[in-house]
Amino acid sequence: MTTTIPAPRTPYAPPKKRRVNWEKWGWLYMRVSGVFLVVLIFGHLFVNVVAGNGVRAIDFAFVAGKWADPFWIVWDTLLLWLALIHGANGMRTITNDYAHNPMLRRLILLAILASTVVLLVLGTLVIYTFDPCPANAVAGTLPSFCPAK
Repeated sequence: MTTTIPAPRTPYAPPKKRRVNWEKWGWLYMRVSGVFLVVLIFGHLFVNVVAGNGVRAIDFAFVAGKWADPFWIVWDTLLLWLALIHGANGMRTITNDYAHNPMLRRLILLAILASTVVLLVLGTLVIYTFDPCPANAVAGTLPSFCPAK
């Protein structure tokens, strides 16, 4: 790499303002989130399948018991957010690589963004508003572990 020294008495030109390199940050996010996702996914599989009685034991009561603990609420929220954003970023990369028509690319990227936001909001609402024994529910519709009200 060569450096050119400006001639003496050359007027000073401030350096051009740099813009954010979104591709670099997207690439970095994929690597970092991938490491966290490996831990979160294998922890999720271990607790749900290996440590318990297998897949047949996963039912409404299992999820209700798991989400009664704030640790698992945070764990599942992290898993949801990291996985959805990781997948959306991957879809964004594929779209940028293969969609050559600029209008079609913008439309696909907008659809990816919209679906990601909708799924993040709905998934987060489900995790944080989940109540297996809602108040004012008909006693016959409540699960067996809910106290009769």
